[in-house]
Amino acid sequence: MQGKKPSRAPARKRPDAEPANVVSDNTLERGERIAKVMARAGLCSRREAETWIEAGRVQLNGKVLATPAITVSANDKVLVDGEPLPMRERTRLWLYHKPRGLVTTNKDPEGRPTVFERLPKELPRVLTVGRLDINTEGLLLLTNDGGLARVLELPSTGWLRRYRVRAFGKITQADLDALQDGIAVEGVLYGAIEATLDKEQGGNIWLTVGLREGKNREVKRVLEHLGITVNRLIRISYGPFQLMDLPDNDVREIRGRILRDQLGEALANEAGADFDAPIFHQPKQDTPKKSPASRRSSESGSGRKSGGDRGGNQGKWLTAREGKSETDKRKTAKNDRQDRKQAKRGGAGPRQEKVSPRSKFRMTSEPKPRKEFGEQRRTPQRRIWSEDGLLEDKAQQSRADQDNKDGRRPPKGGGRPRGGGRS
Repeated sequence: MQGKKPSRAPARKRPDAEPANVVSDNTLERGERIAKVMARAGLCSRREAETWIEAGRVQLNGKVLATPAITVSANDKVLVDGEPLPMRERTRLWLYHKPRGLVTTNKDPEGRPTVFERLPKELPRVLTVGRLDINTEGLLLLTNDGGLARVLELPSTGWLRRYRVRAFGKITQADLDALQDGIAVEGVLYGAIEATLDKEQGGNIWLTVGLREGKNREVKRVLEHLGITVNRLIRISYGPFQLMDLPDNDVREIRGRILRDQLGEALANEAGADFDAPIFHQPKQDTPKKSPASRRSSESGSGRKSGGDRGGNQGKWLTAREGKSETDKRKTAKNDRQDRKQAKRGGAGPRQEKVSPRSKFRMTSEPKPRKEFGEQRRTPQRRIWSEDGLLEDKAQQSRADQDNKDGRRPPKGGGRPRGGGRS
């Protein structure tokens, strides 16, 4: 019968089969649908794989496939556009901060910019976990494993997607609490939605919305049904993964151990994740820029190292006798340098202070000697007016001696302290 598929004997394993031409070794014991195998190889999604098969782009054991309803095993050769399936890479996941104005698709028929056009070139071929509208920004998960992308998109997984929403209009918390029981909008039934009114800012309000289904334009349609218009939508988390401080249009990879722990054994087995396969696309490691302090320390370290090479005494252990001998040599060399400097000055007298020729403040006279500590201050001679004219104050010295004897000291200028009884 034409509608019945011809039975095919199980193929025997050939020792000369190329590793790149065979299906992943996860299918050795049981067969899998060819669309699933292509998706896990990172070529496309399952839906795209079915489209490629219908277009005649996929061959199985030398024959062009006409239907995706085919199960393949590890002994089958699968060619896509004449090229063998690539070896499966380790399951990986990236966080991407999608900006506004990008379409979540491989190729847009209207010519709008897409997410994949903005991704770094060193990334392997990745798939998006779900989609974000062109005007929605925030966290978008990327993975190289089609099975993982499919599992994380399912509502049965139960991962909460959280959004920050700015909307125009007025609403109460009681209206938002009613969404926890679900709501039907234009014949479409939406599940439970967690919504919190954060603040009011002019004519706008800010909300935090959490949902687990993620239907097309769910947040906007539900809030418009309540009478408010969404004018900004930011996804801040997807399950355990947070947007945090990830910059706009930037990508950050989740470490394999963290990814395995967050998925858990049940989800990892359901997705068929492989955390033991090799990694073929390693990102380029950016060399951190050294700060000036670290650069100076490294230069000084290299200088010390080179000096040790010239001297031949650094970088090795010395005995007590060798250490004392080396110390004596350095002391002797230091004393010789000081003697040579003293001999160069000769009889030039006391050492003069050096003044840089570029200095704006040059010495115009010899520096005055500093007074020794404890030296008595000499009070300048005081003159007074009398009938005979300007005369010296002969009683000044006696008053100064009396003050020194009493432990008092006159202020600067030789005047008496305020409140003194003498004139």
